[in-house]
Amino acid sequence: MQYTYLGCTGLQVSRLCLGTMNFGPNTDEATSFRMMDLALELGINFFDTANVYGRPIRRGLSEEIIGKWFAQGGGRREKVILATKMYGMMDEWPNNSKVSAYHIRHACEESLKRLQTDHIDLYQMHHIFRQVPWEEVWQGMEQLVREGKIIYNGSSNFAAWNIVQANESAKQRHFLGLVSEQSIYSLNDRMIELEVIPACENYGVGILPWSPLAGGLLAGGAYNNPDKESRRSKLHPERLEKEKAKIAAYEKLCKDIGASPSNVALAWLLQNKAVTAPIIGPRTEAQLKDTMAALELTLSEETNTKLDEIFPGPGG
Repeated sequence: MQYTYLGCTGLQVSRLCLGTMNFGPNTDEATSFRMMDLALELGINFFDTANVYGRPIRRGLSEEIIGKWFAQGGGRREKVILATKMYGMMDEWPNNSKVSAYHIRHACEESLKRLQTDHIDLYQMHHIFRQVPWEEVWQGMEQLVREGKIIYNGSSNFAAWNIVQANESAKQRHFLGLVSEQSIYSLNDRMIELEVIPACENYGVGILPWSPLAGGLLAGGAYNNPDKESRRSKLHPERLEKEKAKIAAYEKLCKDIGASPSNVALAWLLQNKAVTAPIIGPRTEAQLKDTMAALELTLSEETNTKLDEIFPGPGG
């Protein structure tokens, strides 16, 4: 396994982050346990979840599964850099969503209970809430840091301006601020290259790409061998038709260089110095093992040029 620092921090995390959104709804508890054990065996020390994961069965289910796995002991919790997120509505009662100082504290305490741990290594805001001033947000987060319940803060789905506001406000308070940003980013979704990545590079914020395989489009076989249970089978028919020629060209290129489409997509992200770790969401142990090959895959200049031709970035 390869490791790197999370943004501007001294925290070392694996170059692949295990996403756990499937835990519960698509991957049962026993399989989830085996996958987390396998992740540690493979050297993956960075796990990501969120308080709302587990829908549609039950919000919080994914955190509960991780907590039960930690409770088995064996140094599991000590080996994991644990990231979770808050923002989403956990129930219909007022104040149980968004990022008020009140909800920040309540959401953190509830996540800690589900996760069966005393602290969260990376506590992230799942979305921006423009109605709340940053003074209130950081007041809430600073209190959690003082109490030892969280160590670092991150964001998800923030615009570049949100990241600038957040870290400039934190700087005035002599607080570390955001150290990571989770954004949708893949060969097929490159808009963050326009403003988000430059902002993150300026502030030392590490990029954690989610949906690195574009919802399954870049995983291979999206058209000629669709997996009925995968997310790619749920893509809108119009989008599938629109992307068909592009994906065909991509899969041919991958075949020509002798690498799987999913590993090419991950290798392309990993070569970007702004990227800390793509968030992978395998549903099976076999998928998790296969992903490791992306770490050893080096894309040539010629291949990168062809990828840019197939998937031009913003303004391309």
